[in-house]
Amino acid sequence: MKRDIYDEDHEAFRESVRTWIERSVLPNTDKYIADKALPREFWLEAGAQGFLGLSIPEEYGGAGADDFRFNAVLEEELAKVGAAYPTCVGIHTDITAPYIVELGTEEQKQRWLPGVASGEILLAIGMTEPSGGSDLAALRTTAVRDGDEWVINGSKTFITNGYSADLVIVAARTDPERGAKGITLFGVEATKEGFSRGRKLDKVGMEESDTAELFFENVRVTDAEIVGELNMGFIHMMQKLAQERLSCAVANVAHAKQILIETLQYTKDRKAFGQSIGNFQHNKFLLAQLFTQIEVAEAYIDKCVLAHAKGELSAVEASKAKYWSSQTQSEVLDHCVQLHGGYGFMNEYRVARAWRDARVTKIWAGSNEIMKEIIGRDLGL
Repeated sequence: MKRDIYDEDHEAFRESVRTWIERSVLPNTDKYIADKALPREFWLEAGAQGFLGLSIPEEYGGAGADDFRFNAVLEEELAKVGAAYPTCVGIHTDITAPYIVELGTEEQKQRWLPGVASGEILLAIGMTEPSGGSDLAALRTTAVRDGDEWVINGSKTFITNGYSADLVIVAARTDPERGAKGITLFGVEATKEGFSRGRKLDKVGMEESDTAELFFENVRVTDAEIVGELNMGFIHMMQKLAQERLSCAVANVAHAKQILIETLQYTKDRKAFGQSIGNFQHNKFLLAQLFTQIEVAEAYIDKCVLAHAKGELSAVEASKAKYWSSQTQSEVLDHCVQLHGGYGFMNEYRVARAWRDARVTKIWAGSNEIMKEIIGRDLGL
């Protein structure tokens, strides 16, 4: 079915993203994998193209495009290259930047947002902890008042962009007696004394994404670094998670769809027993099933994107999108590997890397089990 959520402006933007990707990203993908990171040049060029400041107002150097469909287009095109690209860029543009845009003070916006839009200030968000996983309310990182300052101690793990980030939005416990109602968000600049990073984590997939542990040892900040309201950090995070999960869903479907299209071509080109392997009834029926799964998932995600652009997407709908898209992606890519036979298990083939990259999407941004819990509660259970 023809997709109908994008207009001429969105498609023109898509062409500009594709042009940049073909010119500057695709020729360097092997290098990014080897370096286990996207270099600063990648971010600076993306910023120069206007891709990093889509939701940032023009007065702070952004595009001022208050329409999430542009973000979705960017994620879709990046996902066609590899799953790590919309992940790293999405953390910067869709997940972390909105905290500053929507909750930051005027001073914070002027200090940070121009660099965020240009790629000079790379963002990460410090939620997940070694002992906590999806349980954000149980975080142990603390921020203790000491005169006019706050002293942060603790650690974060699995932080995307963590090894390179210049600014990290950190969730810390400021009132231990209040549980989830005692968490505050702080903007911690990487130059702060006491802030350090562990090594780049050795992941199963998504090599291009620099993922690290972050450590805070008596890091001192002031009220000027509080993002949002004191002790309202958990609420702020819950309000922003819907967009994070939708961003994941957009990338999940676009990534799987691109690999499926390439797999279809492979089954037409690959010969066995005197014919293309795609002509075998089992493979023909399987491909029919996989394309239907992807298109049905895409239709739901499109509806969610449109709802979010109108400010109408609920947390439950976003949870459904994240859960279903990641599950569908994993199933589709597993079949794509099988259709490639032994070649599907070779890292030199995109399908193998895509299969590995996709596995984590059922874990992060709230595990699929947490998504089902949210959906189940909405059913009154």
